[in-house]
Amino acid sequence: MRILFFLRALLTGLLTCLGSVSWAAQAYAQFGDIKYPVGFTHFDYVNPAAPKGGEIRMVPPTQPTHFDKFNPFTLRGTAPYGLGSLLIESLLTGNFEEPTTAYGLLADDVEVAADKLSATFHLNEKARFHNGAPVLAADVLHSYTQLTSKLAAPQFRTIYAEVKAVNVVSERVVRFDFLTPNPELPLVVGGMPVFSHDWGRVAGIAKPFDKIVSEIPIGSGPYKLASPTMGRDVTYVRDPGYWGADLPSRKGQFNFDRISFKIYLDETSRFEGLKAGEFDFLREFISRNWARQYTGKQFTSGELVKRAFENHNPGDFQGYVFNLRNPKFQDVRVRKAIGLAMDFEWMNRQLFYGLYKRVNGYFPNSEFHAEGLPQADELALLEPLRGKLDPEVFGPVPVSPATTPPGSLRQNLRQAQALLREAGWTYREGALRNAQGQALRFELLNDQPSLVRIVGPFQKALEKLGIAMTYRVVDFSLSKQKMDAFDFEITTLRLPGSTAPGGELLELFGSKAAQTPGSSNVWGIADPAVDALLRKVVSAKTRPELSAAMRALDRVLTHGYYSVPQYYGDAFLIGYRPGRFTLPETIPPYYQPDSWAMSTWWASPSNK
Repeated sequence: MRILFFLRALLTGLLTCLGSVSWAAQAYAQFGDIKYPVGFTHFDYVNPAAPKGGEIRMVPPTQPTHFDKFNPFTLRGTAPYGLGSLLIESLLTGNFEEPTTAYGLLADDVEVAADKLSATFHLNEKARFHNGAPVLAADVLHSYTQLTSKLAAPQFRTIYAEVKAVNVVSERVVRFDFLTPNPELPLVVGGMPVFSHDWGRVAGIAKPFDKIVSEIPIGSGPYKLASPTMGRDVTYVRDPGYWGADLPSRKGQFNFDRISFKIYLDETSRFEGLKAGEFDFLREFISRNWARQYTGKQFTSGELVKRAFENHNPGDFQGYVFNLRNPKFQDVRVRKAIGLAMDFEWMNRQLFYGLYKRVNGYFPNSEFHAEGLPQADELALLEPLRGKLDPEVFGPVPVSPATTPPGSLRQNLRQAQALLREAGWTYREGALRNAQGQALRFELLNDQPSLVRIVGPFQKALEKLGIAMTYRVVDFSLSKQKMDAFDFEITTLRLPGSTAPGGELLELFGSKAAQTPGSSNVWGIADPAVDALLRKVVSAKTRPELSAAMRALDRVLTHGYYSVPQYYGDAFLIGYRPGRFTLPETIPPYYQPDSWAMSTWWASPSNK
């Protein structure tokens, strides 16, 4: 799943709805809404005169314990955080303002055919890999071939499934042919990572892609690895000869000479490292820590600052997710009953200091969230699927259970008990059992020890129903292995909200991905109605069409009770060392804090 979100970061907005003629330009918008004209010099939210120098030291927002490979595109192992975004570039690049628009990066021109069945990219003649070689069409073809082979992680074959062929037209011109006139596809291929065909070659002989492990990728990005040593921490150094430094889509960005990521084995040592000056920037995900730990002399003196950065991003989905491949979770009544045992309101008061909001659906706090009865545009998509859908889909969309008075957890558990009884589960011999006498028990798999306090109340409520849930904490590497093999019963999943959902949803919810080890469809959702709506999402030609398809999808997924929705925050909680940085005046509307900081902040004079 981390590969999927790395890709989404590269894609961050990338194509077309511009009529029946072919079109060529240095930018591309899926729905025709390009903000910056030809000849623009920089994005509005950057400082084009930002000085270069200094260092920013961070911790990954994920929690790896180490890294054991330098190839971020294969299934096994863990690559260092930041490797893909800092070393490797794509044909087009998005920004933090426009969800479905992308500007030239490796390509200085993109042309979409009148029938929308191909996109042709002209490569910038200045584009160079770190070994000094030019970036050529042959490298683009090589990257596509490797990423879609069985030696790469399976997500890529899903993401590029609608690419019919890639053709080298000339030395610096490459054309992607598509199976369908999907308006997002030029953005998808425009965001494909491009690496040198020389990566992994020894004496002219290429290694199999999955055997490229210790070789550092030969990319074209603004940074290089400071050291090829694997382990826990990683440092990137700015390439002073970076070919794209003056591009409009790069001006005023990537200003630090060094970007370091430090890995800590637990949250206590990580926070102590921030206070001790071992690093400078920390995104906090735990409300208790934010409320209770970010105090003391460093914060009083201003050496450290805690700040909730506002943003306009859609809310993240976070929830307990069921592995539907397991027979005990295949009855929707069981899944619904388990969800009734979570008391969010109590947790938000007692554990979260009121900082969070309840997740409803899969796309909270966005135009893609379904509410109430289906609207006319949703019904137009749902009616042809009526025979494949539960009749309740055409009624009000479910909202997450609440315990706000006059409601209560007791009432919710009574509803759950009735559902379980209807599904054939009754309490006897000290447990909730089915007709075969099997007890309803399952294990929650997670790699975050901090969640133990959150799981406790959920466990106790399930115990009142006769359900035994155990909690297993494993390290990041083992968790990844088990998730790739779908070897779990229930786990916790967080999906960052997206302003431009598209082809990546096939990887999250599509039937084909459900059967592919290593895919992001951890639920195992395999529903023809969901597949049909996913096709509507990726083929939307206007923003209203996309919104309608997404709301219909959200409605169907929510009625499936595939998850127990948890909570999300509507601000980024950041602790940082202000004396070492200067922030740009404008905060863009759509951003992730670590990407925004390392790409647009710059070092203060004392940090040189």
